[in-house]
Amino acid sequence: MLLLAACVLALLSPLVVGRWPAGLLLHRWRLPWLVWATLALQAVLLEAPLPDGVARVGHTLTYAAALAFLWLNRRVPGALIVGVGAASNGITIALNGGTLPADPDAVAATGRVETGEFANSAVLEDPVLPWLGDVFAWPAPLPLANTFSVGDVLILLGVVVAAWATTARLGRMPERRAGDSADPEPAPTVDRDPAP
Repeated sequence: MLLLAACVLALLSPLVVGRWPAGLLLHRWRLPWLVWATLALQAVLLEAPLPDGVARVGHTLTYAAALAFLWLNRRVPGALIVGVGAASNGITIALNGGTLPADPDAVAATGRVETGEFANSAVLEDPVLPWLGDVFAWPAPLPLANTFSVGDVLILLGVVVAAWATTARLGRMPERRAGDSADPEPAPTVDRDPAP
């Protein structure tokens, strides 16, 4: 939830200077249903009482789907940065049996209590690539207290780049180049402020 909230704030951040992420929001995404399917599956995996093995395999597969979406849309500014972050998390999760390893001190700082049930991030006894796990903490009593990883930082950075790379002034649509409508994967365009 912490990463999702941070990404939403990053997407909205151009509004503070009177701009909006026009190119990102108006881009014709390829296979956008992959994103919604991934988010829905992750919600089910965390909330539904599934067998442990199913949850772990499903968690790993959500990263494969997210990476496929990012590769298909790699021309969008920031998509490759998000992809590197997602790959970092996904590979670490796969190597640790479907769970992202968490640093015990980071978990303690958040006040989170582990229940022993499946969690997408948890303290593991002998983790692989522990430095790529949830080694940072957004501590309690801050809202949405949680742990986060290097991969999460890269994902957020990629979203910031995507949000700011193709902004337009509020109330203005970005200019379209001739031939954009026929282009199956057009690059986002920007409405630039005129030079003073």
